[in-house]
Amino acid sequence: MTKRLKNRLFWITAVISLILDQLTKYLVVHSFNLGETLPLWQGVFHLTYVRNTGAAFSLFSQGGGWLRWLSLIVSLGLIALAWFGPAMNTVEQLGYSFILGGALGNGIDRFLNSYVVDFLDFRLINFAVFNLADVFINVGIVFLLIANFRHKPPI
Repeated sequence: MTKRLKNRLFWITAVISLILDQLTKYLVVHSFNLGETLPLWQGVFHLTYVRNTGAAFSLFSQGGGWLRWLSLIVSLGLIALAWFGPAMNTVEQLGYSFILGGALGNGIDRFLNSYVVDFLDFRLINFAVFNLADVFINVGIVFLLIANFRHKPPI
């Protein structure tokens, strides 16, 4: 009899999000020169290849070396939670897995290159250039907020 993998959706979603993040970064690095931009919707949304040595929105860009270790610690913590912790509901699995996929994606960049490849450039609102890992982390946070508000605290 085979034992079923606990939190299966967590593992599948984390792997898929990591692959999508790394694949899109690979395509950008091999298709664009640094700083090159491709307008998909002129003045609204461009693909722009930049390197981010800091955190989200280029915060801590002068001293972001510690971010690689933060990514590793967060990733190991989430892996331990899914492996050793309780079975999670679907929304929790999605939340934690998207955060893991994003943390691993940006962490790999930081360990291998000391920077993160960013390319999603929303110019309409003059937003910082970001990547799919950043999207996944934020989507994961939204799922965890939903999971938190779905549970009614005992009175």
